[in-house]
Amino acid sequence: MKVAVLGSGPVGRTAALLLARWGVPVVLVDEHERRDPVGSKAICHQRDTLDIWASLGAGCLAEEGLTWTTARTFHRDRELFSYRLPDAGSALPPFVNLSQARVEEVLDELIAREPLIDVRRGHRVTGLTQPGCVEVHCETGGGPRRIEADYAIACTGARGDAVRRAVGEQLAGVSFADLFLICDIRADLAGWAAERRFHFDPPWNPGRQVLIHPCPGSHFRIDWQVPDAYDLTAEETGGALDRRIRAIIGDRPYEVVWRSVYRFHTRLVRRMRAGRVLLAGDCAHLVAPFGARGLNSGVADAENAAWKVACVLRGEAGDGLLDSYHAERHAAAVENAEVTTATMDFLVPRDEQQRRHRTEVLARAAHDPAAYPDVDSGRLAEPFWYPGSPLTTPDPRRPFGGRPPRGTLPPPGPGILLPDVTVPGGRLRDLARRGFVLLTTPGVDPAGMRSVEIPVGGALGARPGEAWLVRPDAYVAAVLQDPAEIGRAWARATGS
Repeated sequence: MKVAVLGSGPVGRTAALLLARWGVPVVLVDEHERRDPVGSKAICHQRDTLDIWASLGAGCLAEEGLTWTTARTFHRDRELFSYRLPDAGSALPPFVNLSQARVEEVLDELIAREPLIDVRRGHRVTGLTQPGCVEVHCETGGGPRRIEADYAIACTGARGDAVRRAVGEQLAGVSFADLFLICDIRADLAGWAAERRFHFDPPWNPGRQVLIHPCPGSHFRIDWQVPDAYDLTAEETGGALDRRIRAIIGDRPYEVVWRSVYRFHTRLVRRMRAGRVLLAGDCAHLVAPFGARGLNSGVADAENAAWKVACVLRGEAGDGLLDSYHAERHAAAVENAEVTTATMDFLVPRDEQQRRHRTEVLARAAHDPAAYPDVDSGRLAEPFWYPGSPLTTPDPRRPFGGRPPRGTLPPPGPGILLPDVTVPGGRLRDLARRGFVLLTTPGVDPAGMRSVEIPVGGALGARPGEAWLVRPDAYVAAVLQDPAEIGRAWARATGS
């Protein structure tokens, strides 16, 4: 058995390591001969993404990343409000900022020590076929090559057209007219190191937005919304880029480390499973970065795909389990698209009604705290919950109330990610990620399943006589009162 992971960004690297942890041999296909060590790119990593990486041995990413605790929002020349990120009782920070280049470097170190991962660099995927297996067609410096695998997880990013065409998919949706200029600078900005700053209509970028994120080593990432006709080369040669930066940081020494110009998109494929191929990350969905939902959602795709492919290859579930990958992760992509589209409509109004709404909200927020939730600079990344998944057994005593208020989590229950708590034997999520596990309250027979006894109440809110079935990605599959229902719930959770 073997799985081909196509694409070696953070999502592809994570998928390869997760599969290897499950004992599955992997061919990791990378079109580049070497990793790009320059540029922040995706920088904002959410707690549950850090948790997945920590489970692979990359706990240093949470330690190395810069933990920011305060989000400040400004309109024109005044601060509207600020808020502190909740800690949720976890040992991991809610978010850290760390360059994508450093994340990839750490994951590469783990991959180099993993004998089950065969890295094929300089292999550009040109297509694939599925004649009872997956045949991946690549172009290399030495000519065409073909790789065979039982399944493939495609993490080839926004430019993965060859893979999408091969499975009959495309990224359908919209692109936003305005461009966004991104600069990494190195500067001494005292007092800014633990703050994210978002500026609406500042005097030095009128009618548009600016976002400033701190990064380790006195680095700062600045994002400007700029017109569609923006010319970075002309700004650099004419001194306008220097003036743009100094309008923010003042007369301080600084160094530009990296800069780029992006156009943002909201685009999704129709299907994230096509036979033996699962599409993940930017290969399957593109969203605007406000809220940091791109990479974080892609890493969640990787975990969802890895445990399911591993279960199928190990004979623990039928191939039908992979249909739930699309059911769960496409729903997550749709929610991310809805959330980020609402943000972009606020940042870049598309009609007069949206412009009027934005103007009114920002004016009210200057004196009315009740308007703060309507100021949309991006709802920060959070887990997607699976109460409606075909793998989840509903519990009428714990109905899902829908997307909770910003910055909060739903109470534990079916379809919800376990809280990050410690139990006898270690962190509960680490125990769950070894395979299906049954959490039992005192006196409940685990029916021969791998089990952990938990106290009644506590962070889960477990009740006497309950058994909680947990999936290998630490999501709750079922909460049961009758142990006789365990087998049925397990069959459902494995797609049987």
